[in-house]
Amino acid sequence: MKLYEFVIIFGFLMLVLDQIPSFHSLRHINLISLFLCLAYSACAAAASIHIGNSSKGPTKDYGLKGDAESQIFGIFNAIAIIATTYGNGIIPEIQATIAPPVKGKMFKGLCVCYTVLIITFFTVAITGYWAFGNHSEGLLLSNFLDDGNPLVPKWFILMTNLFTILQLSAVGVVYLQPTNEVLERTFADPKSKELSARNVIPRVVSRSLSVVIATTVAAMLPFFGDINAVIGAFGFMPLDFILPVIFFNLTFKPSKRSLVFWLNVSIAVVFSALAIIAAIAAVRKIVLDAKTYRLFANV
Repeated sequence: MKLYEFVIIFGFLMLVLDQIPSFHSLRHINLISLFLCLAYSACAAAASIHIGNSSKGPTKDYGLKGDAESQIFGIFNAIAIIATTYGNGIIPEIQATIAPPVKGKMFKGLCVCYTVLIITFFTVAITGYWAFGNHSEGLLLSNFLDDGNPLVPKWFILMTNLFTILQLSAVGVVYLQPTNEVLERTFADPKSKELSARNVIPRVVSRSLSVVIATTVAAMLPFFGDINAVIGAFGFMPLDFILPVIFFNLTFKPSKRSLVFWLNVSIAVVFSALAIIAAIAAVRKIVLDAKTYRLFANV
């Protein structure tokens, strides 16, 4: 099977899951998602350590590839990808659904969230780079195959991929909720019951259409890293690091002599510069990789 066929299958799974009526209905899926995240991260780290200690793995080379220009732009391109990967942009949407007092609950939730992120992301990143060096692929699981030959048992690769797909489906449903909320406001009737025909039919049609469009685009343009960098540079970095501190200064009007005011200004200036450079790096990466692009590519 080709990549776009797997994308379509995943899109069908998302089409089914997206019919869950509300954010509150996702609480059990979110818990399962947490365990899946821990599971596939443990599998990826264990496999990397196993391959790194065996003779099957590639020769370790931790040097940076390319000339100085490519290395510098690569760093900023990676920063843009990280901004997307950490998913900070969804936090305000989640916060908007929490009953008061929001501050205490959000702080506890964020502590748990970033604890899990540090354990999973950094463990996989460190073990993966240790095992494969600069041969590491954008998707670490791709390194577990060497010219089609598995470096770990096939069942282990299958299990890890299954954990990853199921966890991504749970995360995808959460990311769809802001879009679903906009669709609900546009097409739903708040005076009718949630499960009435008046609300169910528009919900199914609008949500299904949004998933079909997203799946089609994903199948046509399966260039995950490059697209993530563009989204991070143009979307997540301004939304997460620039606009919040600007709005804080405009809303609460701290004294211009206060540390808070100048700290916010510094954050806005630094991340504005980072966003501009990251945007240039992301566009540059797409231009360089454009020769390999084609619709419905089997990458």
